[in-house]
Amino acid sequence: MQQPLAYRMRPRTLEEVVGQQHLLGPGQIINRMVKAKMLSSMILYGPPGTGKTSIASAIAGSTKYAFRKLNAATDTKKDLQVVVEEAKMSGTVILLLDEIHRLDKAKQDFLLPHLESGRIILIGATTENPYISINPAIRSRTQIFPVHPLTAADIKLAIERALADKERGLGELPIVLDPAAEEQLATATNGDLRSALNGLELAAKSTDPAEDGQIHLTLPIIEESVQKKALGADKDGDAHYDVISAFQKSIRGSDTDAALHYLARLVEAGDLPSIARRLMVIAYEDIGLANMPAVQRAVTAVQAAQQLGFPEARIPLADAVIELCLSPKSNSGIEAIDSAIAAVKQGGYGEVPDHLKDAHYKGAAKLGHGTDYAYPHDYPQDWVAQQYLPDRIKDAQYFHPKQNGAFETALNRQYWQLRNAQRRALHGQHHPKK
Repeated sequence: MQQPLAYRMRPRTLEEVVGQQHLLGPGQIINRMVKAKMLSSMILYGPPGTGKTSIASAIAGSTKYAFRKLNAATDTKKDLQVVVEEAKMSGTVILLLDEIHRLDKAKQDFLLPHLESGRIILIGATTENPYISINPAIRSRTQIFPVHPLTAADIKLAIERALADKERGLGELPIVLDPAAEEQLATATNGDLRSALNGLELAAKSTDPAEDGQIHLTLPIIEESVQKKALGADKDGDAHYDVISAFQKSIRGSDTDAALHYLARLVEAGDLPSIARRLMVIAYEDIGLANMPAVQRAVTAVQAAQQLGFPEARIPLADAVIELCLSPKSNSGIEAIDSAIAAVKQGGYGEVPDHLKDAHYKGAAKLGHGTDYAYPHDYPQDWVAQQYLPDRIKDAQYFHPKQNGAFETALNRQYWQLRNAQRRALHGQHHPKK
């Protein structure tokens, strides 16, 4: 059985890779690593069909190292052992580990020593954000490189190569690709070269030659082959991350129709993981404390969408997007934690007060740890004034509540009531126990 066109056209050298010139172009990082023969393990992060496997294959081809491909979710520790044994026998092996975000601890612990020894050059591929989804032990031993959706020009170049290549491509077939059909292939697949090439092959091999003996691939034929109508395509060729960014900014800006437009583009791309992650980020970052019930409903909608899958997933997603657009907005939560982090980075911290220190060990009382702690549940309304921040920063304030919506307005009132009561009490007032 013949392999799909996208597989047959996989690059053998860096020069054959289309796109990702920020990594592979002259003078760029992966290009330099290959030329200097100083490869290090890496994680390639980006949407499907953008060339992660192609880059790994091209690195192996350019360096003449053995190339093996495994899947972190479905292949076993025994499969990893086979690759490691091969590396011990024949030298360095480049291992492409797909879905690396699903690597479990047992496989990770087995793999780490071999990464450190240099026997295995790991190239992890993932569509998930590695800073969130990949274990720090793996991240610390790899370089993380983002890969971007290919442009229409990139995909057209790959199509032309496939049509001309008689050995691996479709060059033996008398194909005539109409300009409108080529444009559709280059744009409707949203930067996914695998989909474009396999759609092209399906069209070519399922279309009978015309009277002139040639296979004419027209726009309707290509539309059927890639299952995308031209009117639904992203004709501007915008990068995946630009659409995600516009999606968030439209919700933040309370433009319901714009947000639904960008949601529709992401739905058409079938990119449920990106929608789910981004929608939860938006809910907490941009609506946040102004309307926490809406935030919770957005999380529930995402969970429902993930269980339903497309096409039904579009329904709870749309409901959540509309509610978030029309909800009051507040970024006081993210501002508060970023303010606290910035202060800590600049030395804004001090010793934990003695009465708050851990007292669950013998000898703690002799050190004065925990002895003067006032247990809030022993006091009226389960609250008592006492100092919690270190002495150096005892008056620090990171949270600046807003009054955007009933929920945060109530929090604003409670925050200042408690803060002011604590300040007054710490200046001499006494709170009796229950």
